[in-house]
Amino acid sequence: MSDLIYRPGLEGVIAGETAISTIEGGLRYRGYAIEDLAANTSFDEVAYLVLHGELPTGEQLTAFRSRLSAAAKVDDAIIATLRSIPSDVPMMDVMRTGASMLAHWDPQVADNSHDANLAKAERLLAQLPVIMAARHRITNGQEPVAADPDLSFSANVLYMLHGEKPNEKHIQAMDVSLILYAEHEFNASAFTSRVICSTLSDIHSSITGAIGALKGPLHGGANEAVMEVLAEVGSPDKAEAWVRNALANKVKIMGFGHRVYKTGDPRAKYLKSLCAELAADVGREDMEQMANKIEEIVTGEKGLPPNLDWPSARLYCYMGLPIPLYTPLFVVSRVTGWSAHVIEQHDNNRIIRPRANYTGEGLREVIAIGSRA
Repeated sequence: MSDLIYRPGLEGVIAGETAISTIEGGLRYRGYAIEDLAANTSFDEVAYLVLHGELPTGEQLTAFRSRLSAAAKVDDAIIATLRSIPSDVPMMDVMRTGASMLAHWDPQVADNSHDANLAKAERLLAQLPVIMAARHRITNGQEPVAADPDLSFSANVLYMLHGEKPNEKHIQAMDVSLILYAEHEFNASAFTSRVICSTLSDIHSSITGAIGALKGPLHGGANEAVMEVLAEVGSPDKAEAWVRNALANKVKIMGFGHRVYKTGDPRAKYLKSLCAELAADVGREDMEQMANKIEEIVTGEKGLPPNLDWPSARLYCYMGLPIPLYTPLFVVSRVTGWSAHVIEQHDNNRIIRPRANYTGEGLREVIAIGSRA
C-alpha cells in the first residue's frame, strides 16, 4: 500500500463532490454567502434553497410552507413512545430514535428516487421539531402543542416548545441560528449520512446515523459543553485566571478551533453581534463580558478563534432555552443539509469504501490448539 496516502481523520482528503455548500472563501450555500442569507432571508427560504437548489419565489415559498405545515404532525403511536421512554434519557438519544421511528409511518420509505427523497426530506424537516418539542414538554409534565400553520418555521419551533407565541427578537435569533447551522459541506455527520446512503440504504437510516454522529462532544455536542465552561468560570472577574490556568494545564476549551477554519469561523463572527444584542435585552452582559475575555485570551495566545458553538450556546441561553435542547436544535436545522447530501449521493451514487492502513501482525500460521502456548 506504499502508493496510498494515509491522513488521520481524513484531514485534507477530498472524499467526494458536492454542489450544496463550500467553505472556500467563506461558507456559501448553493453559491450564496451565509452572511447574505442570514441578513436577507428566513430559514424557510434557506431550507428550500438547500433542498431544491434555488431560492424560492413567493409562490414556491408559500407552497413549501404549506407542505411543511401539513407534515408537521406525527402518529399518536410515536407520541406514546415518547411518553414511555425513561425521563432521564438524553434528548439527542430521543431524536435519534425519533428519526428512525418516523420511517415506519412514511409511505415512501423504500423509494430512493429523487422526488421521493425530496418529499421525505421535507417531512423530516417538519416532523423532527415536533418530536423535539413534544418530548421536551412531556418530560416537563406538559402536553405537546400542535404546530400553528400561520407561523414561520422558527416561530413554530419556539411556539411548540413554550406553548405561547414568541416575540420577534427571539424569532429572529432562532431564524439566524438555524440558517447558520443548516449545512456545512463534508462534516462528520453529513459524511456519515452519505456513507450510509451510498449502500442504497434509505434517507431515514441516513438521518438516524447522522444524528448519532452529531451527538458527539467533538461535533454537535460542543455547544452544550460551552455552557459548562461558562458555568465553571462563573463571572467576568474570574475569566482571565480561569482561562490562563486551563491553557497552562492543556485543558481543551470547547467552542474554539475548527478543523477547516484556521483564521476564524464566519458563522461565529456573524452571530457575535446578535449575542451582544440579546444579552443586553435580558440583562446578561456579565456572560458576554466573561465570554469576550475568554475569547480574547484563547484567540490571542493560542491562535484558536471561536467556532459557531461558542456564540450559539450563549444565544440559546439568552433565549431561555434549556441546555439539553441545544444540540437537538442543531438537528432541527441540519436535517436540511443531511437530506440534501443524501439526495445528491443517491442521484449519482458510488458506494463509499475507503482503504485502511493496516498496523497488525504480518502473515502468521495457524498452530493446532493443542500446541499453542
